Formats: sequence, C-alpha cells, structure tokens
Amino acid sequence: MTGTRRSSEGLDAKRRKLLFRSWHRGMRELDLIFGRFADAEIAGFTDEEIEHYERLLDLPETDLFAWAVGGAAIPEQHRSPLLERILVFRRAATF
Repeated sequence: MTGTRRSSEGLDAKRRKLLFRSWHRGMRELDLIFGRFADAEIAGFTDEEIEHYERLLDLPETDLFAWAVGGAAIPEQHRSPLLERILVFRRAATF
C-alpha cells in the first residue's frame, strides 16, 4: 500500500517517478512526510524544484529524518526554500 491519495494521471513521467519515490523511501515516517508533500505539491513544481527534489530524495534517510523531526541541524549545502516548504508542510500536517 502506498498511502498516496493522488493519482499520477496527468503528470509527466518525471513527476510520476518522483511521486512513486516519495511514497517508497523505505522508512515509513519519511514516506508519510515526502509522500504527502508530493501528493499536494508535485504538480506545481518548477523544473528547478524537480531537480532539487530529486537530489533530496537521493540523500540518506537517516539525515532526512533527523532534519524533519528537528533532531539535527540542516547543513548549509542542503538548506533551500524547497526543503523549508517540506518542513513547514510536515509541521502543519496531521498524521
């Protein structure tokens, strides 16, 4: 079960792939954070945001999870408006 509530219909191939990857991180907690964010936002991503989101999904799960729950500071090279949007979305979400 993916948990996604958004259909990939109408998305281009790259966005479909990112939506799938968002829900299949391997760590269920990150699936919920990234998957729900992708459900809500992926259709409106700019090309630059798509590239940045791909790079975020390539990062180690332990780092992403620590940043998402405030257990570790985000290194300067990974700080971005997109990551901040994900974290704001996570804080506002009711799981």
